[in-house]
Amino acid sequence: MIKKIVIALAALVALFSGGLYVAGITPAFIVYGPGVATGIGSKLLCSAEYVIGNSQQQAFEDLVQYSPILSQITVEYDDQSQAVTTSLYGLNEKTASYIPGLGCAVDYPGFNQRQSLQLRNLQSNNAPWPAGPDVNTVVPNLQVLAEEILAQDNAAGLNTRALLVVQDGAIKAEAYGQQMHARSRLLGWSMAKSLNSIMLGNLEMRGIIDLSAEPGFEQWADDERAAIRITDMLTMTDGLSFSEEYNPGDDATAMLFTVPSPSDYVLDQELAAIPGTRFNYSSGTANLLSRLYVETLGGPQAAYDDFIEEIFLPMGFQDAVFETDASGVFMGSSYFYASARDWARMGQLMLDGGVINNRRIVSEDWVQRATSPNASENDRAYGYQWWLNRGNEQLRYSDLPEDMFYANGNRQQLVMVFPTERVIIVRLGWTAGRYPVAQNFSRILAALE
Repeated sequence: MIKKIVIALAALVALFSGGLYVAGITPAFIVYGPGVATGIGSKLLCSAEYVIGNSQQQAFEDLVQYSPILSQITVEYDDQSQAVTTSLYGLNEKTASYIPGLGCAVDYPGFNQRQSLQLRNLQSNNAPWPAGPDVNTVVPNLQVLAEEILAQDNAAGLNTRALLVVQDGAIKAEAYGQQMHARSRLLGWSMAKSLNSIMLGNLEMRGIIDLSAEPGFEQWADDERAAIRITDMLTMTDGLSFSEEYNPGDDATAMLFTVPSPSDYVLDQELAAIPGTRFNYSSGTANLLSRLYVETLGGPQAAYDDFIEEIFLPMGFQDAVFETDASGVFMGSSYFYASARDWARMGQLMLDGGVINNRRIVSEDWVQRATSPNASENDRAYGYQWWLNRGNEQLRYSDLPEDMFYANGNRQQLVMVFPTERVIIVRLGWTAGRYPVAQNFSRILAALE
């Protein structure tokens, strides 16, 4: 075993010496990289295979965009067990397993809560969108425009896989590329945070939780973190020390790809600022909100059951999967997979003041608070896990309406809500750099006028 480790470390050092430092492979990567690489590799490849249904080649190409070292991992697919195992030069072997209806997670010894969940057999219906999958409201000229934008995106290497437009509660256009279609589940990354906030808003509406109170984590009871309120967490102004940089050794990568319970990892973080005063975008905080949801409802099984009855079914989700970590807690920072139509349902709920399919999910007052600027000193254009165009001295998108707000995820996942125009635009894909949001979405808004 020692010989195996020495050979693996020598290979990593050789790669580093050979010029990968220029490509972003630092000494920290040599220390922390193998664990991160096998964690992200097994998890994302498992979900791509069994949740999305991507080709293995496409899934691997998507993965390698994050770092050149990921091209060196060894991957083994086990279709019988529906699991994916990865290693890096024989080190840090990890296996992510798939559970139908619950998606994938990396397996860890001693953490069996996820496997113990009793899951519902959820059936789709034939109702019109947003209650069901039936769509017959497409407008020809808008459809042509959506297909044109998607084709131009992909000709430019932007990897747009879904583009959907809703106006006045009806889908007016939807275009798909790169083997995706209307029922394809696509990863929203941090757009899961916005759903997370809706779930807590639902608990507030039902009188189960007070969002202005402290979260009640016993780990914080006897220190300065006791001053943190749930609203501070929702607005990312909790003051916890958390690095959202995605380099090996940083908090975000350690939390997502190397530990069985991400929320346990974040519960140990110290306070770095007075709660409520400073905005610090944190996927760690989002996973604490998921932990709060689970603990408030009494555990993973109760939380899963409540999510299905109070969120999933009333929202009309047809193709959605909310993955959990190994401990059975929803991964509210990152891992909600859904079709473009399902993502649009989330926007429609917000646009209609908390009501969808004749069912109130959150209060109208909560929607108002969730889409209002926070009170921080440094970045006020963020509500309850929703990004805002307004709130700072300058708009985030000067070419788009001031009252626009949106869910946003890595690789340029977007659910943008335009209240005055009664419009929702969903864009899903895998863009490594910037996406021409204002340019493309302004074209769509102009066509809708």
